[in-house]
Amino acid sequence: MNMGGLHCSKDALTDMFGWFLQVLLACLAFTCLIAKRFCEPKAERRSWLIWFYDTSKQGMGSMAIHLANVWLAGQYKGDPCTWYLINFLLDSSLGLLILFIGIRLSQYLARVKRWEYINFGEYGKPPSANAWMTQCCLYVCLMIIVKISITLFMQLDFWENVKKFILSPIPNPRVEVAFVMLIIPFFVNMIMFWVTDNFLMYKDPLKMRRDSSEESLLQKVHVKYRSLRKKNNILKDSECDVLLSEDDEMLDPETSVKRVVVT
Repeated sequence: MNMGGLHCSKDALTDMFGWFLQVLLACLAFTCLIAKRFCEPKAERRSWLIWFYDTSKQGMGSMAIHLANVWLAGQYKGDPCTWYLINFLLDSSLGLLILFIGIRLSQYLARVKRWEYINFGEYGKPPSANAWMTQCCLYVCLMIIVKISITLFMQLDFWENVKKFILSPIPNPRVEVAFVMLIIPFFVNMIMFWVTDNFLMYKDPLKMRRDSSEESLLQKVHVKYRSLRKKNNILKDSECDVLLSEDDEMLDPETSVKRVVVT
């Protein structure tokens, strides 16, 4: 029900419909990560255990951020749906940049200080649950830093003006909740989870150097195209020479006779 001029009520994000959308979003988001695993080259595909270690960090961090956003949306004055959406979009853009810096910093410290447990994506052989738990805690701490930074950024006055028009074209409260909790987050999370998973997964430096020295598929296709084009040009030139010689013989019969005699 639309009360007090609000598009959605204070409890719109936490009623049965809101929680249903949140659970559905979580299932769809992690289905994308399963699909990403099957899109990896078969020879380089992670085992299910390593995949779980990599993606579970995202799950814990995303759940912490999501619950924080739901709680914070109810603390602001006005429509909680718009506040949630603003927080979510900032987490997915500016927050992703902060997260990337944090991951790269921890990987740098892991190399310099030899703190192997904080090297994201590296769990040892055999994979260590202690390394995974350490990285989970570190990842959640990074997400808390992201949330604190975004919350401080949200204190700027101009966000009040943004709030007034961001969801104004949607008058129906249920449709607004669906856009805020499912439709927009699904497409944004699909990209964000995919990119973050690339940050977190282990990349063999020796293999990366070997791959960079080899020709890419696009380069091979380009070289093949150039060779075929060159061969076609040679064939065309030879055909043109034959046609020109035939034309010369037709225009100059004496020359053609001489050629026959000579041969």
